[in-house]
Amino acid sequence: MPAPSPGAKAPTFRLTGLDGTHYVLTDTLRAQPAVVLAFFKVSCPVCQFTFPYLERLHRSYPNLPIWGISQDDADATEGFCRMFGVTFPTLLDQGFELSIANDLTNVPSIFLVGRDLVIDRTIVGFDKEELEGLNRDLSELSGVPEKVLFSEADEVPALKPG
Repeated sequence: MPAPSPGAKAPTFRLTGLDGTHYVLTDTLRAQPAVVLAFFKVSCPVCQFTFPYLERLHRSYPNLPIWGISQDDADATEGFCRMFGVTFPTLLDQGFELSIANDLTNVPSIFLVGRDLVIDRTIVGFDKEELEGLNRDLSELSGVPEKVLFSEADEVPALKPG
C-alpha cells in the first residue's frame, strides 16, 4: 500500500474546495502547526466508515485544519459530505494530480503534515490505534485536552484495510 511514510516531505499544492475557496498547503502551514489531509473516494466503504471519526476530530480540535481530499466530482463529494456529516473543508483532486504525487493506491489515506511540510503520521485504511494516535497528536498541537474518539458503543474494529 504505497503512501508517503512519516518523515517524507509532503508535496505542496493548491486545490479548490467545494466552497470555491483555494486551499494552499504552504499558506495554511504558515499560520498553523499542522494540517490533516484525508484522501477519499465516495464509493469506498472504508472511507464511509472512517470519515465520521475524522469529523469527531474536527469538532474536538476545530482550531487545527482537517481537509478531506476527494477523488470524485463536486456533486458526488457534496452528497458524501451530507450523508456522512462532514463539515470540515473538502477539496477536489481533479485528475488525481495530488493523489498521484503522493503515490496513493488506497483510500482512505490520511496524513498529518507539520509546518516544515514533513509528514508526521500516515494512516492507510482504518486503523483504530493510529487514529487514536492522531487524536493525541491533535490534542497536543492544539493545547486542548484529549477528547474521546471512540466509545464502547461504536464497536469499532482494530483495522479495516482501505
